[in-house]
Amino acid sequence: MAATPDEPLLSRVVDDKSPICIPFILSRLETYKRHHHYQPRRPFIIGLNGVQGVGKTTLVRALAETLQDREGLSTLVVSIDDFYLSHADQLALAATHPDNALVQYRGEPGTHDMVLAKSFFSALCRGEPAKVPRYDKAAFSGLGDRLPETEWTVVNTEDSAQPPVQVIIFEGWCVGFRALDDAAVEAKWKSGDTRTLHSHTLEHLLLVNSALRDYDAITDLFDVFIHVDAEDTQYVYDWRLEQEAQLRRERGIGMPDEQVVKFVDAYYPAYELFSDGVRRGIFYPDRPGCQLRLVVGRDRSVKKSIII
Repeated sequence: MAATPDEPLLSRVVDDKSPICIPFILSRLETYKRHHHYQPRRPFIIGLNGVQGVGKTTLVRALAETLQDREGLSTLVVSIDDFYLSHADQLALAATHPDNALVQYRGEPGTHDMVLAKSFFSALCRGEPAKVPRYDKAAFSGLGDRLPETEWTVVNTEDSAQPPVQVIIFEGWCVGFRALDDAAVEAKWKSGDTRTLHSHTLEHLLLVNSALRDYDAITDLFDVFIHVDAEDTQYVYDWRLEQEAQLRRERGIGMPDEQVVKFVDAYYPAYELFSDGVRRGIFYPDRPGCQLRLVVGRDRSVKKSIII
């Protein structure tokens, strides 16, 4: 089965994050309304990055419910996972780079269909009808595939019972990552202070870095960005081990510990390469005040919040 950074359904996380995020988002939304009155159909776009296992699913649900129910804003939640390449395209990518472990399965930047993503967001930004892609991670014995378009939800249609989309929450573990200069990738690769980068050749890392440049077309659309970070990114290993152990206890399924480590190892190179850029600010210095960074401890509770 291919690795994927999905959070297990049984993850137990207390939400101490949305009470911090919601006032920040609403403040930025008011500013947006003042400056975008000439684009009434263009939705307010929230980018949200949360490290694996941190409680991102719980946070996104709370944000969407608050914006939809309390604020009366038609809110659409979209995951970057639903833009993974089709099964056939993923196989073609893997075959083109057979010795690059980073693109053999879905997950890393470069394994998403950015043509589809750009088309989708362009339609939404014009207030036009758009089909929300859906991806089935269980297809092909866990390798995954995109569901047929007949199973996608259509938004912004005149005959829809739902009003036009006013807010989009775009979430995912690598949302907001920006590519580095090739020299910076090489410097990190040569550094002795890495966990997984030395497991890959520089050429293979540069392929992912190059692919990530295509993601800027979406990242640049964000009106606000939420980054749920960890005091130590390696907590993702502990959190995933706990979650899989819980699955084994409660459902009799779940990866053994050795497989969990390999699972996280498949994604960790992107954390090592791109997390520092997100921490500095994905808009900085051009748009100060539009990013909120929450730093959580080992217990997943918020230790500090920073507006960048």
